[in-house]
Amino acid sequence: MKISSQKSKLSGRVSVPGSKSHTIRALILASLAEGTSHIKNPLPSNDCLSTVQAVKQIGAEVSLPEGQSATSGTAASSPAVWTVRGAGKNLHLPDSLIDVGNSGSLMYFLCPVLSTFAGECTFTGDESICKRPVNHLIDALNQLGGKASSLAEGGVTPPFKFCGPIDVNKTLTTDGKLSQYISGFMMATSRLNGTLHINLTDPKETPYLTMTKIWLESVGVPCTISEDFKKITVTGPVAIKAFDKTVPSDWEAVAFPLVAALISGSEIVIEGIDGSGSQGDDKIVEVLQRVGADINWNKEDCTLTVRGREGVKGLSAKNLPDGVFRVTISPFPDAICALAVAACFVEGTTVITDVEICRKKETDRIWAMKTELRKLGADIEEGDDCLIIHGHEGGAGLHGGEVESYKDHRIAMSLACLGLGLPAGESVIINDAESCSVSFPHFFEVMNSIGAGFKEV
Repeated sequence: MKISSQKSKLSGRVSVPGSKSHTIRALILASLAEGTSHIKNPLPSNDCLSTVQAVKQIGAEVSLPEGQSATSGTAASSPAVWTVRGAGKNLHLPDSLIDVGNSGSLMYFLCPVLSTFAGECTFTGDESICKRPVNHLIDALNQLGGKASSLAEGGVTPPFKFCGPIDVNKTLTTDGKLSQYISGFMMATSRLNGTLHINLTDPKETPYLTMTKIWLESVGVPCTISEDFKKITVTGPVAIKAFDKTVPSDWEAVAFPLVAALISGSEIVIEGIDGSGSQGDDKIVEVLQRVGADINWNKEDCTLTVRGREGVKGLSAKNLPDGVFRVTISPFPDAICALAVAACFVEGTTVITDVEICRKKETDRIWAMKTELRKLGADIEEGDDCLIIHGHEGGAGLHGGEVESYKDHRIAMSLACLGLGLPAGESVIINDAESCSVSFPHFFEVMNSIGAGFKEV
């Protein structure tokens, strides 16, 4: 699907879906539990629906509202409830390989859990997943006494197979630059007898480790994380009991209407904002406020009011130290695409650092954003471990064009938002725009409800 985006003014109130990160954690822990859990406001995205199918393969039963899917015709008018009958003691290895689709979270979370069994299991996924590295996961499994190896040429990507059980009474030492497989071993320990010690030499994405800790503690699993995130302990076994939880709104999704309003000179209210502090991506508010963004976060009302200035004036790095807008992205790497677009409208130079982790997502998002933004007139370059954007007030110098999403949901949404801030008469055509359904089902419909004017071409 191709989507056209052009200059538009937004207005009104909008809500974003539930958090993908929370939904997948909730599904896996509910599957490990004894009894029936209820998950309110889950994200019905492709990744979460892949998780539903995977947990069914290992003994859980999941009931979704009739007709709910990532691509169903309309956005839900009220929060849905997913019902999960946990496998508990009857959890088992799947009868066939597990296909995670496009979900790295599912792959990295569920593999360690299933490595607690004696027996072999194989994981695969779509074309994108089969380009993502799993060598760090394979090494971790082997450190803990499992037998794991990639089946792909080169030995570093899916499909891969492993045979357990792993031994929790060992110490896992790994860099931890990717947080997801660390979270997977943390959840897996709930099934094992002993204490797993994890030593991380270079932890990144640390808010997601905190999120996993919060979830584990909520279901009774003892867990500690040192202040520097370099030492983690988890103790099992714990017989997890069924739970009723509400999935908070997704800060990773909030970034797109937020940035869209800023660069289009619009005023909107984003509702249902998560103020729990469990998602590191909420840092985007503070980061954009540093360059003059008018964003008011009312934590009592759970709303963000975003006021973009006419002509997109006022976003500037000039008042910052040495006149450079510097952002360390590793604690909230999924914001890189939206932030890169916003930086094109910030007067002065933006340097986004510690970007290595952003190269290991659905695609190399640093190279991809540089390549596609250049097509639209942006002055942007890659450094050794950074992305440098030389922006101009109002996005001066930007123009329309046809761009690739690389079937990456966050790239597709960020480039669609950029079109809203272009000069009148210019437009952006985004290829493979349907990839948005991975994390934000009905993105174009939701944005059009506040005036975006996205059109299929």
